[in-house]
Amino acid sequence: MDPIFRSSGFDFSNSIRNNFLHEKGLPLPKATSTGTTIVGCLFKDGIILGADTRATEGPIVADKNCEKIHYISESIRCCGAGTAADTEFVTASISSNMELHALSTGRKPRVVTAMTMLKQYLYRYQGNVGAALVLGGVDSTGPHLFTIHPHGSTDKLPYVTMGSGSLAAMAVFESGWKPNMEREEALQLVTAAISAGIFNDLGSGSNVDACVITATHTEMLRNFVKPNERVEKERKYTFRRGTTAWRSENIRSLIVSEEVTPVGGEAMDIS
Repeated sequence: MDPIFRSSGFDFSNSIRNNFLHEKGLPLPKATSTGTTIVGCLFKDGIILGADTRATEGPIVADKNCEKIHYISESIRCCGAGTAADTEFVTASISSNMELHALSTGRKPRVVTAMTMLKQYLYRYQGNVGAALVLGGVDSTGPHLFTIHPHGSTDKLPYVTMGSGSLAAMAVFESGWKPNMEREEALQLVTAAISAGIFNDLGSGSNVDACVITATHTEMLRNFVKPNERVEKERKYTFRRGTTAWRSENIRSLIVSEEVTPVGGEAMDIS
């Protein structure tokens, strides 16, 4: 075998194959663009998480009102960006493991435990599981906020953004966040950050979801703000019956009628 394929370092042998296939007329695969805006920030009493509600399938809006803030435990939530199926099932799996961990130890689960489980799971698959996560919650050691990247790397920061609209959202946080914010002030900042992603990123859109987590209570604010509600059209586009001509007409009955013939025999003993 040629020693170039056994040497250390990067291996570009697949590029030769790809160029050969491309010259034969086979189109090269294209990366799928995913879109979302998810954020989180600390405030005086805990954590506030936020997310938009648009799910895209390439250039198509597949779902206008999907839920991107996932349940992990009673006081821990996780926002997901990337491949929708991956974020759904990764968070559901870790939520199950966290419940088993709590039952095994007899203690309320910690945020850092969920973060460790998530990062180890994602690192195992080397980025092939397309889940970019914002994890937040409050435990016995206080409020904690993490970002978890698809390859398994993590950050712990007072305010975070992820997804295709993260730059627009981060601009709002950089200019408006401050320590020890009140609940309403922090909630308005999170709403403004998600709105910046909605109106400046094509992959984000529809409504604003938020989740307020404190030491004693978790409040899920589904469709907290609806900046894109459809208004009534100015004109009515209706056409009178018979406008479109047809050449033939055939009416079929979709109700199936059948006859049931009883078969003789001994009755079943039900005594």
